Amino acid sequence: MDMKTLFKISYGIYVVGSCFDGKMNAQTANSVLQINNEPATVAISLNNNNLTNEFVNQSGVFSINILAADTDLALIGNFGFQSGRDYDKFKDYPATAGVTGSPILTGASIAGTLEAEVIEKLKVGTHTIFVGKIVAAENTDKDVMTYAMYHQKKNAAKIASSTTKAYKCSVCGYVVESGFEDLPADWVCPVCGVGKDKFFPI
Repeated sequence: MDMKTLFKISYGIYVVGSCFDGKMNAQTANSVLQINNEPATVAISLNNNNLTNEFVNQSGVFSINILAADTDLALIGNFGFQSGRDYDKFKDYPATAGVTGSPILTGASIAGTLEAEVIEKLKVGTHTIFVGKIVAAENTDKDVMTYAMYHQKKNAAKIASSTTKAYKCSVCGYVVESGFEDLPADWVCPVCGVGKDKFFPI
């Protein structure tokens, strides 16, 4: 089987969040689906090992931040390649608490937001599907980023320079094919947003 066929299924890119015990967490996700109109419900699928899954399971609420087409890859990487157990994901990307207490990201990268209360959940292998009744929704006029667009942007993020040694990001696996030594000290990975100290030569 060619499992890359799954990449052809149309997805968006989202930052899904929740709150529990006075704390917020969020993660990048692509599995978000509208289920019903009346009442308006959506479903999300989260890995069972993720902190966001734990928060949703405990609190019974979640938010969906719908990312705009021009969202920087570093934002996606910030919420997708590091765990909230040992990293403050909101340090560079502030959020406010929505009506459910779940994180609502602010700024130009957001095309819309939804908040929901869990009404059903189903554990399926490595993931849990949470079905939520929508209790809040905000919309903008921005176009949304699709999963295919994300991969196109990620593949296009290449570094060209005169040197030849390649370096690889230890967090997300992004490779700088050449010119790493010439990059400024404050340069960050264009995919996950970590600094040069997280790269190693290959």
